[in-house]
Amino acid sequence: MAIRSSTDANRLPGDRYQRWVALATGFSLLAMTLLAPFAQFGVLKTLVVPADAAATTNNIAGSLGLFQAAIVAFLIVAILDVVVAWGFYVLLRPVNESFARLVGSLRVVYAAAFAFALLNLLEAAGLVQRATGTALHSASLQAQVAASVASFETGWHVALGIFGLHLIGLAALLFRFAAPRLLAALVVLAGAGYLADSIGTIFIAEYGLTISTFTFVGEALLIFWLFWRAARRSRSSATSVVTRDRAPAAAAS
Repeated sequence: MAIRSSTDANRLPGDRYQRWVALATGFSLLAMTLLAPFAQFGVLKTLVVPADAAATTNNIAGSLGLFQAAIVAFLIVAILDVVVAWGFYVLLRPVNESFARLVGSLRVVYAAAFAFALLNLLEAAGLVQRATGTALHSASLQAQVAASVASFETGWHVALGIFGLHLIGLAALLFRFAAPRLLAALVVLAGAGYLADSIGTIFIAEYGLTISTFTFVGEALLIFWLFWRAARRSRSSATSVVTRDRAPAAAAS
């Protein structure tokens, strides 16, 4: 009679849970890579005209539904950031639980700061929606709308500094987790890019660089790594099942 060890008994549920967490985190990141560019580049960059409050207000008024859809997309991204923070904490806490908690908390703080910045876009949408007729051509209204959009962008850039710190901490965990070193290095580079852009926007008046546009590759590779890890866990679980089922038969023979 074969005796099943407690380690074998606990391994399958643990493997399935780790696989589920990796998939949930990977799909959350994938959704974010679709929603954020839509909102930022597909909507805001199209409607917001720098240094032209009148054009910005008229563009938002003419595409108010699209502008509101971008706000919803950003809000979903902020929520998914919390899911991703939890997922990486669960996956990487075996390395160092307290540090993994700190790294995850940084992403949650970023998500909260980003969501708070979104209130400025809601204010801009509300101002435009409540304006009627000639009120849209009011210089004071246009200035308020432009100021709200600018406040959102400033708040987001400040929050991205926190996000950059999160990525740098995440890279340290990945390195100790024995993840590919290239992946960890690219995640550090992505975090440094966000941090540099945040500091530059805050302290340099005419800062026009967007370093993070060229250093985001590590974030994208995290998605593939998570899906690869989930697939690896699935194969490991399947192998364990086969081995466990064969053991009694071998003992009986």
